Amino acid sequence: MNQPSPRTLYDKIWDAHAVVEDDGETILYVDLHLLHEVTSPQAFAGLAAAGRRVRRPERGLALFDHNVPTEGQASGPAGVIDIAARRQLEALETNAAHFGVEQFAMGDPRGGIVHVVGPEQGRSQPGMTIVCGDSHTSTHGAFGALAFGIGTSEVEHVLATQTIRQRRARNMRIWIDGRLPDGVHAKDLALHLLRQIGVDGANGHVVEYAGPAVAALSMEARMTLCNLSIEMGARAGLVAPDERCFAYLADRPAAPHGAAWDDAMQRWAALASDADAQFDQEVRIDARDVAPMVSWGTNPSQVVAVNEPIPDPAALATADARHAAERALEYMALRPGAPIAGTPIDRVFIGSCTNSRIEDLRVVADIVRGRQVPATVRAMVVPGSGLVKRQAEAEGIDTLLRAAGFDWREPGCSMCVGMNADRLLPGERCAATSNRNFENRQGRGGRTHLMSPALAAASAIAGRIASPDMLD
Repeated sequence: MNQPSPRTLYDKIWDAHAVVEDDGETILYVDLHLLHEVTSPQAFAGLAAAGRRVRRPERGLALFDHNVPTEGQASGPAGVIDIAARRQLEALETNAAHFGVEQFAMGDPRGGIVHVVGPEQGRSQPGMTIVCGDSHTSTHGAFGALAFGIGTSEVEHVLATQTIRQRRARNMRIWIDGRLPDGVHAKDLALHLLRQIGVDGANGHVVEYAGPAVAALSMEARMTLCNLSIEMGARAGLVAPDERCFAYLADRPAAPHGAAWDDAMQRWAALASDADAQFDQEVRIDARDVAPMVSWGTNPSQVVAVNEPIPDPAALATADARHAAERALEYMALRPGAPIAGTPIDRVFIGSCTNSRIEDLRVVADIVRGRQVPATVRAMVVPGSGLVKRQAEAEGIDTLLRAAGFDWREPGCSMCVGMNADRLLPGERCAATSNRNFENRQGRGGRTHLMSPALAAASAIAGRIASPDMLD
């Protein structure tokens, strides 16, 4: 009897969801479809025009996150000043109700950013296929789910058929030895990896993160790591489900219960990559080499340790790299060879689907306790969901942050995407916990430095880029 070939975690999920092969592509069944207001209106309009219904409405969840203001959400979409944003929010509200898709309204404490709400509701589970019209859907891979972003036409296809056409990716494993040093966080690890392999280092692959350092990460930290997989060019990021994963999901509203929970854990435990599974590409690093990181340029791989100088483009290996660095430094108004630490900032944004969970906010609170944001800096904290906000307020974090001079906001994507009222002004420099630092990303002419919540909190207090150990 032939033994089955060893398979990776990605292979196992793919094989379990393959419906049919067709001309080099596979039609995959989709377990969970997350929807938001920006990439869904045309998809729903296409369904309506064709007289189709949503194939499996119970497999969807609609949330308001990109365009929502981070103040005054109790007024609902009608209270949104921006006309285009209001129309998109109202369209999602109408479409979800018409097609029978569950939605959490603006102001509902269960609502917030799709990539925060899905996990905390227990909708994101090991072995699932999860899609959303948002590139950072890779976040849900922290649970051992194959999760990836899709375009608007694909959103319509999933709504109509509960399937999606995909070409199989290659397998990549990033093995991380050791353990992160004290004061170094998952965001630092992700930025370190981006520095190592670049924004195209994982092109055409699904990345599995493994090794002792990954096993030691909390689920919230694993979500941060998987969130930034897309910045490496990966189709998705994965972490094999384990006891930490099971403990996080236990008793979540949508998680299995009773005997179904026991059955689920048995299935989930079998998802781990087989010992002899082959990967098309492997990268190995030591977590002990990771330092607190900050971006200096206009893509997430243009980063240095906070105690390092800004690179000199002339020292880079290729003409393309030198040109990209020169353009980035011009846009960012930075000088090669100058220390990145001490660079004055105007704004601080702590939030986004990368770093807006309760663990992130606790880190911030510990650093700013008893300190004050200078009058020259406007700092804001935007929880990732209403439940995160409620938990932070129960712990007194909001009171502490307000006393330190931070704005305490309502949940949403906020300044990360700049599609709402939270934007940088031209020339403003921002310490941000979000995932992208592209030109004009957080506001036309705005300059974004990516970093962890710890560095963002310390920078807010210092009024310049700093780490906690640089504070007085």
